Parts: sequence; structure tokens; C-alpha cells
Amino acid sequence: MNTHVDTPQSRCRFGLATGDITPPANIYHRMWGAAKHERATGIHRPLRATVIAFAADSEAGDARADTEQILVALDHCVLGAVELTNLLDHVSAATGFRRETIAVVFSHTHASGLMGLDRVGLPGGDLIPDYLNQLGRIVSELTSQAQAGQTRASIVYGTGRCRLAGHRDFWDETTQQTICGFNPTGPADDTVLVARVTNEHGATLATFVNYACHPTTLAWDNTLISPDFPGAMREVVEQATGAPCVFLQGASGELGPREGYVGDPAVADRNGRELGYAALSALTALPAAGTRFVFTGAVVSGATLGAWAHQPLTPAELAASSRWQLARWNEALAYRPGQPKKEAVATELQQFQHDERAARADGDLTRAAESRAMAERKMRLLHRLAQLPPGEHFPLQVVLWRMGDAFWLVAQGEMYSVFQTELRRRFPNTPIIVATIAADWGASYLPPAGLYDKKIYQESIAVVAPGSLEQLMDSIATRIKSL
Repeated sequence: MNTHVDTPQSRCRFGLATGDITPPANIYHRMWGAAKHERATGIHRPLRATVIAFAADSEAGDARADTEQILVALDHCVLGAVELTNLLDHVSAATGFRRETIAVVFSHTHASGLMGLDRVGLPGGDLIPDYLNQLGRIVSELTSQAQAGQTRASIVYGTGRCRLAGHRDFWDETTQQTICGFNPTGPADDTVLVARVTNEHGATLATFVNYACHPTTLAWDNTLISPDFPGAMREVVEQATGAPCVFLQGASGELGPREGYVGDPAVADRNGRELGYAALSALTALPAAGTRFVFTGAVVSGATLGAWAHQPLTPAELAASSRWQLARWNEALAYRPGQPKKEAVATELQQFQHDERAARADGDLTRAAESRAMAERKMRLLHRLAQLPPGEHFPLQVVLWRMGDAFWLVAQGEMYSVFQTELRRRFPNTPIIVATIAADWGASYLPPAGLYDKKIYQESIAVVAPGSLEQLMDSIATRIKSL
């Protein structure tokens, strides 16, 4: 019979800074092929950048690159390789941090605007270069603030449940194809992994909410810049805790909000509150850091009762929660055979653009809209192909670090949720924070091997070969065992 309950926890040095990164209200905004607008028309909620400076506890290690990690969380969908390189170069030069110590992750909101330098010639695109430069300055300042504000901190972890996310590979009988939309019968991981950070006096410094769900509440009919549901989620949590809340996007390749693809910001806020209350439930249940829940004995009353109490951890147990180990590597994933050629894609793009003009001249707005959407697909494919690393393998970027009882994982690409459920299954009772959509978007989707060649959207644009997701999971599991 167990006579104690342990709560996973970490001890480290921790600093955090947040800032507003909302673009101009009339910047290029079109994120959806079906969208009819190019420029944004206003702001739903501001976008946020959060920089977290993690480091090994001062008594557990020295300040070298392998004992510190900068995590930058941005309210954006993605950045391309060129745009991300420029950002990292700016931050590294301004702060002195080496590039490899800086990991950038994205909330993946599809309502922030597509901040690609290839969009400069489009309406509102002329604002993108200055905005990206400003983003670099803001993130640099926040990085310096986060490092300067580092203090000894404890992190306690818990798990909640939320039904916001639904499976989004849906078989449409009418068109006889799998489309990207809510599938009521498909499985969806409902795990909400939370972390509360407190200082040595027990004051809350920050909370983290790690959940897997595409922020695609707002879609082609929305013309407002928005963080989508993470915005309202943070608001709910922060009002209750009085501390910044950081959203980390989990492995959501096949997961999206049950109610999504709308133009009404109120739906995004409702989705965010649903996740926020689920996160608050889990956070509220967390005990104080540095304690365990212990059976203290029988108490004779009307019935003989069992008394439990929170008791301090021993010095040895506290020292174990300060354990710090870090690994950074590029996982070499074979490219998918038969990648499209840039020349052929460019020809297809020109044809769709011609078809759109012809359809508009004929007054066929439906065909014009479809041609416009297909042209957008080809533009994105060209951008992606132009920025893929050369060679036979894609070097997928991974950062994994252990802090006490927990692992924090940052991985490039959009993985199907089996990525996180399988890792957590292999390491039960061990919190694994899984932050995906890291670095640039070149890796695209990583679906399970069995879904390749099924004409599903995610696998149709995957650039890595079948088995890549499984290889990545095995590689990370091996590293976890060694740390």
C-alpha cells in the first residue's frame, strides 16, 4: 500500500519576459487559400512574444551552453527558414547568446498573418520587412530581460483534460475524399499538461499550458489579427494566477478545434476559455513545491480515519529535482521520394493564376475562388521547396532537456499526436512537455507511416519519407533513457 504521493517537480534558474508583437492592423494577412482579403482590417486581440531563460540551478552547474536554454514563444503561425535565420542572427548578435541556445516555438495561430518576405509585393506585404525587424528587436530586448531577471525557482507539474481538440481527418462521402475537418468518430488526445513556476517564497512566477490543438478557430472569413484561442486561454489563467501564462503547442498534426473555420472572434474566445478553465482546474490541484503528500497515520473518530499531510522533501530529494541535462541535435530524416520540381510547380502556379483571371472575366466567381486557392497552395509549395536544406536528408532540429523529474522537448515540424502519446506511454509518471512547430516550417508534417499515400492533406505535403515520425520517436526515447 502506498503511503505517499509524489508530485513531479523541477528546480532551476528561471527568468521570463513578455512583450506585444502585434503587427500593423493593415499588414498582409491572408493565411487561407479560400480567403478573399489580402490585408488585415483590425485587431481582435494583441499578439504576444514570451522569452523564457532556463538555466541549471546555480548549485548544480556552471553557466555554459549546455546548462542554459532560451525558449522564445511567439503568437505566429510559422516562419520560413530565411525569416527565422534573420531573427536568430538578430537576437544572438544583440544578446550574446549562441544561436544553438535559442529555440523558437510558435503557437501556430492561423490568424496572425503570413510573415514571409516572399509576400512583400502583395497588398500590405510592404509592411512585412519592417515588422520582422521590429520583431527581432523586441525578442532581443525580452531575451536580455529574461536573463537579467533569472531567479531560483521550482516547477510543479500536473495533468488535466480538455475536449476542445477533435480529430480532423474526415471522410467526405459526397466528394469521396479525406478532407481536413472535424471527424466526430476519430480519437483525439485530450491531455492538458500544466506547469506552475514559483520562487523561493512560493509566489507564482508563471504557468505553462501544453496542449495539442491547431489554432484554426478563425479561418478564411476572418480579417482580424488574432492569437486565436490561446489569447482567451491566457486571459482566463492569468486573471486567476496573477502571473504570465505561456501556451506551448503540442503534437497536433491531426487535431483542431471541434468548432472552427469560422470568422467570428467570439468563437475563438469561447474555445480559449474552455481550455483555460481546464488548465486552471489542473493548476489549482497542484501542491506547494518542495513537498510530497504523506499518510500520517490513523485517527480514531466516529470511524477510524486515515490522515494525510503535505510534508517537505528531504535535502537529497530537493537536490534530485535540480538535476539538469541537455541535448541538442539534428535528426537526419530521409526526404520523401519524388519531391515536386520547382520548375513544374512554377508552371502550375502560372496556370492557376491564368485560370483565376479567366474565370473572373467570365463572371464565374466559384471557379475563380478555387483557382485562387490552388494558386496559393503552389506559392507556398514553391516557398517551401526553395528553402529546403540540400542533400538526401532533412536535418530536423530537436532540443531535449531534463530538469529534475521532467523533460522538456522542443521539436521542429507538425507531428501527429501519437508523437506525444507514445512518448508519454513509454515513460509513465514522467512529465514530458512537448512543444512542436519549432524553428522554421521546412519540416512540414510528420504523419505516421501508415497514412502515407492515403491522399490526406497532411501526408500529401510531407517532405520526409514514411517512417520518419517513428524514427524520431525512437531517437528521442533513446535520449530520454540516457539523460
